[in-house]
Formats: sequence, C-alpha cells, structure tokens
Amino acid sequence: MKGIILAGGTGSRLSPCTNVTNKHLLPVFNKPMIYYPLYSLKEAGITNALIVSGKGHAGDFLELLGSGAQFGMKLSYEVQEEAGGIAQALGLAENFAGNEKVVVILGDNIFEDNISDAVKDFALQPEGAKVFLKEVKKPQSYGVAELNDGVIKSIIEKPENPRSNLAVTGIYMYDSLVFDITKNLAPSHRNELEITDVNNYYLKQGTLTHEIFDGFWGDCGESFESLHEASTLVKNSHLSTMPNDLSIIYRKQSGLKSENEKHTRVGLHSL
Repeated sequence: MKGIILAGGTGSRLSPCTNVTNKHLLPVFNKPMIYYPLYSLKEAGITNALIVSGKGHAGDFLELLGSGAQFGMKLSYEVQEEAGGIAQALGLAENFAGNEKVVVILGDNIFEDNISDAVKDFALQPEGAKVFLKEVKKPQSYGVAELNDGVIKSIIEKPENPRSNLAVTGIYMYDSLVFDITKNLAPSHRNELEITDVNNYYLKQGTLTHEIFDGFWGDCGESFESLHEASTLVKNSHLSTMPNDLSIIYRKQSGLKSENEKHTRVGLHSL
C-alpha cells in the first residue's frame, strides 16, 4: 500500500505567514507540519509516499525532505498547478499509485492515534474505501457522517443542521477505483472537486467502511487558533518526542518495548 500526502492550497487563512512559504512547512510545536503525516504513514508501515504540493514551494519540500532516505522512506513529488480541491489533487497521484490501494492524508492534519491496525484491516477489505471519524464541537465546518446501527448512512458537507457531531477527518483509504471516480466528478459551487463526493460514491456502492478516532485530531490549516491548539496537543502527547529522522518510538507504562514486542503498539489512549 502506498501513501499520498496532499500539501497544496494557498494557505490564505494563515496569511501573512504563508505569503513566503507553504503552510505545511510551518512549525507545529518542534517539527515542520509535514513531518506529522509522514510519521503516521511510517508508523503504519507505509514507506513509499507521494507529496502533492502547490506551485511556488515544491522545491522547499524537496530541500527539507529530499528523497526520504533520511527517514527510511522513499518520497516522490507532484505539483498541483492550481487549487482545484482535494479530489483534484488526489487525481494527480494516479500514476504513482498504479493499481495499489492508497492511504491519503491531508498535510495539515495531525492524528494522535496509530493507524496501523486500520491499514491492515483495509488491506484485507476486498474493495472500496475507509474514512476516519472524530467527534467535534463544531461539525458545521466539516463533512458530517450520520451513523445508523454502526454503519454510515450519509455524509453531508458543512451542513447547517448536522445530524451528528462526527466529522470526517483528513485521512482516507481508497482502492484503485478512486482515480476513475475523480475523473468523473462535477465541480462544486466552489468550483472544486470535493472529497466528500468521492466518499459518497463509495457509500452508495456499499463499500465504505469507517473507524472512529479516540485520540486528538489537529486541523492545523483552519486558523491560527487551530494551529496553536494543535501545537499544544502535540506538546502534551507522545508526538512531542518524535525523532528528527521519524524513527518509531514504542511505549508502554513500564517503559520502552523490547525488540520482540515492537510489532504491536499500545494505543495512546490506554497509556
């Protein structure tokens, strides 16, 4: 399975800090923002990843991350010529993905939970997609999932009257059909290809599964307040000890795991 990090967009909500750099290169506590989705992928065993960035700052990502060798990863790069939505950016990864399933992470999203088990489950899922949900205080700002008997019944983008407080977070898992889906999407009223439309396609096909996060979800690109909050959450979590080379640190109450235990990680919420 391959990883895709979507790190495009203008970052206008974080101006003037983004006037001279891409928002995904801004610091979150003690690391550049882009380090956190890379860490999530590597922690889940995904070491071959594509970074899709916007024009103007693609070289900055290459300067910071290089080939990925320093992180024990293989990194490739693609440029989104203009802002056209998350689904449009995802479509640029078709050649990179080939016929493999992919794990897609928005570059300004930070997740406390380890997604290793979810990746293993999705690898066994015959077809379809998987999304990740999190309870939030203001679901009106996100795509909102309505559950019925533990199954997603609907996903509505930024509803005025949400039917739940479960937001669809910025991490998705798709089979190779996703690239055919993105090619046939109609632009929204924002003139963008919406990722919610992709997820709703799989929902209508009956092949969409989901997970609900226990740990925190930091949406760093929403505002300066959310960026500051994400930094505080990272500072007070295991992510604050992330090494510069993204080496995986395993923990349990009694200390570091032994070598033969490193294949199973204790969930953060249980520490």
